[in-house]
Amino acid sequence: MKRILTIDDVETAIAGGSIFAAGGGGWPDHGRMLGQAAVMTGQPELVSMDEVPDDAIIATAAAIGAPAGTTDWQMLGIDYVRAVELLQDSLGKPIYGLIIGQNGMSSTLNAWLPSAVLGTKVIDAVGDIRAHPTGDMGSIGLAGSPEATIQTAAGGNRSRNAYIELVVRGTTAKVSPILRTASDMSGGFIASCRNPVPASYVRQHAALGGISMALALGKRILAARPKGGRAVIDAICDQTSGAVVGQGKVIRKSVEYTRQAFDVGTIQIGEGKSGRILHVMNEYMAVTDLDGQRVATYPDVITTLNDDGAPISVGHVQEGMELAILRIAKSHIPLSASVSDPSVYPIVEEALGLDLTSYALGRDRTEASHSRE
Repeated sequence: MKRILTIDDVETAIAGGSIFAAGGGGWPDHGRMLGQAAVMTGQPELVSMDEVPDDAIIATAAAIGAPAGTTDWQMLGIDYVRAVELLQDSLGKPIYGLIIGQNGMSSTLNAWLPSAVLGTKVIDAVGDIRAHPTGDMGSIGLAGSPEATIQTAAGGNRSRNAYIELVVRGTTAKVSPILRTASDMSGGFIASCRNPVPASYVRQHAALGGISMALALGKRILAARPKGGRAVIDAICDQTSGAVVGQGKVIRKSVEYTRQAFDVGTIQIGEGKSGRILHVMNEYMAVTDLDGQRVATYPDVITTLNDDGAPISVGHVQEGMELAILRIAKSHIPLSASVSDPSVYPIVEEALGLDLTSYALGRDRTEASHSRE
């Protein structure tokens, strides 16, 4: 499967990616800017892993920062291109293609503009089907590797003289926090290109078909929109085997931006037995009832939808809104090697005060209780 991505694919990618954004994953307007710029500048090409030679070099295109809109960030499309150029210069050879670290409102399109400008392929694979807060969670199993890698970043708020370029070498565990610090210094959002590996490694460790999955979901969403919000939600659930696990009024929102460039906190939807608490670290990482019983846990896809069936990101959730909570269980999505890597969870668990590892690495009561959906 090779195909040139077109202007029609832009809205489809945004619509599908926005569900997998899990409350984060950037902004639709940012994704629209990236996609439109790409298809007007060149011919970004989507390629499946079946067509990629084993020795081809593939890197990850990602945006680093807190996507809830709490900072004065600026990122231009050229920043994604520049990050790839920095990595190619450091490697001393061209990159064959780019995967993305995660799907999202804009991140599904992160590799399109470098493809149009530099000729790198948009690889139909992702570090994680859904959005997540740390680079390690989309690092396709490299988080605990003792091998040194290269990560680059470019971007920043120009009006505040905060534009930064950097090339860092070292283990992923040591380098990833440096890029997150750079993101904070640049204004809260920065483009990166990182972790070049042979295609043979990507084939074994990434979530394959992740871009096509977002495009297929987006196509269903766009087709259902004229029929109303209920039809959109039904289409999402049918396409993904998802289910609504809570709905009601937003009672309380308590989310704060940290110096580590994360948005952390909780959002309560509904009250009483039907009340739900969404646990946020940039994205929705878990859902509990008001007694603390788990309803959903990463790597499940967790998304809030309004009455129109449109996903509402953490940054746009407001008290008094009526929202539904969508869960797509991990058994219904392809999982990358990073999901089963225990080293990626402690930083998130410490921030949230929740155990994620038990569910992500095995089968627990959360999955069992939803197995009949």
